Amino acid sequence: MNDNYCVIMGGGIGSRFWPFSRVNYPKQFLDFFGTGRSLLQMTFDRFAKIIPTENIYIVTNELYFPLIKEQLPIIADKQILLEPSRRNTAPCIAYAAYHIKACNPKANIVVAPSDHLILKEDLFLRDVEKGLVFVKDNAALVTLGVKPSRPETGYGYIQRSEEDEGVFAKVKTFTEKPDADLAQVFYESGEFFWNSGLFLWNVDSILDAFARHLPDVSSRFELGKDLFNTPEEKNFIREHFPYCPNISIDYGIMEKADNVYMMCVDFGWADLGTWGSLHEIARKDEQENAKLKNSNVMLYESSGNIVAMDDPGRLVVIEGLHNYIVAESGNVLLICRKDEEQRIKQFVADVQLKLGSGFN
Repeated sequence: MNDNYCVIMGGGIGSRFWPFSRVNYPKQFLDFFGTGRSLLQMTFDRFAKIIPTENIYIVTNELYFPLIKEQLPIIADKQILLEPSRRNTAPCIAYAAYHIKACNPKANIVVAPSDHLILKEDLFLRDVEKGLVFVKDNAALVTLGVKPSRPETGYGYIQRSEEDEGVFAKVKTFTEKPDADLAQVFYESGEFFWNSGLFLWNVDSILDAFARHLPDVSSRFELGKDLFNTPEEKNFIREHFPYCPNISIDYGIMEKADNVYMMCVDFGWADLGTWGSLHEIARKDEQENAKLKNSNVMLYESSGNIVAMDDPGRLVVIEGLHNYIVAESGNVLLICRKDEEQRIKQFVADVQLKLGSGFN
């Protein structure tokens, strides 16, 4: 039996990519680059090269089951773990760990978001395989720390300590998104790495960490530990999952545990969490304008923009615009300065309050 498993977290709404990302069709199901594969499909394809297909699980909201089946018909229904409500990454990961434990008590697991871009895939897969070997032989919680290429304020950071096990170093501190000055200090120090949100561990290691650091989550799942991987699992999850605290795996476990290691990596990683991050890695013209989804765009005296249109038949002519997001999808056109994109979540909330749910 192959003991390596993958958990893809695919239940987010992705509201920072509004209006393309909507509640009923969030960003992980979108093909931003016109490749014919969505972010979720690209993530699955990547891991399927080193993990048996039957050992890849998608954890998602119940609402997205039909979309998962449409985009990944190769996987069985039992590989789609459905959350009845959104409770952040810690309960999501606990759910997957308890299910996989019931399938294989020796499982080694890599956990990944569904919306990351990896440019150097061969290096990435090599690093994941190294990590899976390490967690098989060590009771360690491993996170992948990406060597920063710039003083980025949009990512969290991990500081490595001098205590190491070869390519794996003990984690010294976690830091939330810094301001520009602190990001510069982190970048120049050489001790800080971007927190990728990619994790590796043995199933017993992570379940022990939940018992130690998040007993509110662990005790809830322990009530039904004999029901996982049985027909009763779904009913148990529907009844108990909504009572889990809404907490991230970073805050709930990784920042508290004393057996957290980081693997220092450099495989061309990008977290596609914002329009700005998408602009950073997209193909651009000489004026740093990026056109997504084969958008039909003509630009004059404009620079630093990112333009995305759902309808390739619609011509967009832009003059004198600098560092803006121009995105149209369905019944919404968004025009927003890139340096104000953190307000998009508020725009979505305001639209829902004033106009109803037809626009989100």
